[in-house]
Amino acid sequence: MDPLNQRFVLPRWLGSEVAWLGLTLTIAASMAIAYAWSERVGFEQLDDIANRQLDLYTSTLESELGKHAYLPSLIEMDPDIEALLAAPDNLAIRANAGRKLASFKVRSGAIAAFALDPAGTPLASSEGYRTLAGDEGPVTLPSLLSRTLQAQRSQVFVANADSGASEYYFAQPVRRDAQVVGIVGVKLSLDPLETTWIDLGIRSESEKLLVIDEDGVVIMSSIRQWKYTSVELYGLEPAAMLRYSERYPRQSIRPLNLLVDKIGVRGARQVRISEPDGQFTVHMAQDRAIPLLGWHITILSDPHGVWRNARYAAWGAAAVAAFFGLLAMYLWQRRRAVRQISKARFALQEANAQLENRVAQRTDELRRANSELIGEMQERQLAEDELIQAGKLAVLGQMSAGVSHEINQPLTALRALAKNTSMLLAAGRMTDVDENLKAIGEVAERMGSITAQLKSFARRSNGVRQPVSLLAAVQYMQRLLEHRFRAEEVRVDVNIPEHLLVYCDLNRLEQVFVNLSGNALDAMHDQMTKILTISTSPAEGQRVRVRVEDTGAGLPDALMARLFEPFFTTKASGEGLGLGLVISSNIVREFGGTLRGHKGHQGLAFEFDLELAAAQEGESHV
Repeated sequence: MDPLNQRFVLPRWLGSEVAWLGLTLTIAASMAIAYAWSERVGFEQLDDIANRQLDLYTSTLESELGKHAYLPSLIEMDPDIEALLAAPDNLAIRANAGRKLASFKVRSGAIAAFALDPAGTPLASSEGYRTLAGDEGPVTLPSLLSRTLQAQRSQVFVANADSGASEYYFAQPVRRDAQVVGIVGVKLSLDPLETTWIDLGIRSESEKLLVIDEDGVVIMSSIRQWKYTSVELYGLEPAAMLRYSERYPRQSIRPLNLLVDKIGVRGARQVRISEPDGQFTVHMAQDRAIPLLGWHITILSDPHGVWRNARYAAWGAAAVAAFFGLLAMYLWQRRRAVRQISKARFALQEANAQLENRVAQRTDELRRANSELIGEMQERQLAEDELIQAGKLAVLGQMSAGVSHEINQPLTALRALAKNTSMLLAAGRMTDVDENLKAIGEVAERMGSITAQLKSFARRSNGVRQPVSLLAAVQYMQRLLEHRFRAEEVRVDVNIPEHLLVYCDLNRLEQVFVNLSGNALDAMHDQMTKILTISTSPAEGQRVRVRVEDTGAGLPDALMARLFEPFFTTKASGEGLGLGLVISSNIVREFGGTLRGHKGHQGLAFEFDLELAAAQEGESHV
């Protein structure tokens, strides 16, 4: 008979209602105790995790700001800035100071550096003479910094008036002989840090982060909708309906509707946030003050997991209490207990056998999956090799017109020389015939060199890394694209030491230069000045940095992040596959380097690093 279908038969001696009432009360008490204990332990663990996260977020924010706090002092001590403050009307000195401020900006990772006169009028900046708070915003940098310095503060948070991006200023007055002669400072963006928090919040949906300033306004948040809202976390009125304040974007500061329900374990607050649709969410809020900034960080943790575990614990305690209660009842029925133990032993043996079978099946599945994974990795490597070869053939297809022109000229010369030789033979002029035959041989040799270059470029790489000449790879590219350089009147400047050797595969390195140079030629097609510059500079360790820069029109900032996306191209349909940079990036990665693209002096510049061969180690003339 199936034990699952058996009805529970109440023993005769257990027919009293008092016994069942006692068992029910025991189960209820166990549930209440287990729920309370599990909830308290869960909230303590949640509080510990939140405090560790608060320590991490606080130290990260303080570190991000602290590493830029010294920059105004460095700018003040710069000779070009001192010269600017001494002669603020000299345009040449202003230009030098602007370039030096741009250098400070690039090296520090700030988004702007500036120098002002004592009245707050811009003298020079890394951005030219524009206001750093926005060309159309009602608040300009000079007035903001003047008030900041008058309030004896050297740093201030100001949101971008148009985009709402979180920005922070460090500034200080420059004094000479107890007189203020100017103001210097930098502006940095907190958006990268906030974006990281947003990404972490999306991945771990259990916590949300708020950075609240001294006015009670959320200036940074892992939830974008909560940014620039006011909070009433301590029972106080929000600092202001800060409408159109200089520190915040051009929008009304609406309340976040965050209400404290009760105080939880260790002082944490259970809060409720009302949504516009009438719904609300419950969180546990823990705070950490940042005294130096006047801010505090609030982390909102999701308590539902704690309550869910507490319910599981309560049900588990109820199950345990019921188990032991029923076990005590059944202990009096020894014969039934023996039968049940025997059945349980049999069921356990059967479950163990089933478990062993499942383990064996799972082991076989994992072994097969491992074999399939190895096969897929091999197929992916083959696919990458085919993609590289397809990229080569695509480049050859784009160069077909130029190559046809290069071969057409020698063919015309061959026909003329052959016809002339026939006439000379008829006339018996053997000396002239011999000279024509030599000329025919030279023309044929030239055609052979052209086709040999194409065959060399189209061949598959053997994948063997060895010391190769970097200059030879560049010269090969020049020969392969010579017809385009000549036809488009492009000047090629190569600044590479003649004996510089790098450790890589020559054929693949040549393809990288062909891809980058081909893209540069396309970018400079409509430009007046066409210069392709290829140079090297030292890199960290035993490596060399290679730079390929053009004078093309460049790309907008919105498209720079998509440079290395497969099949992304700005060329017209049919003129490019969008694989050249992807292939080049994969090849450079195989060499242990990274291909990077950024804006150059006029157009785009691509950089990648390669390992120096043993013969070049220790040399400093790279």
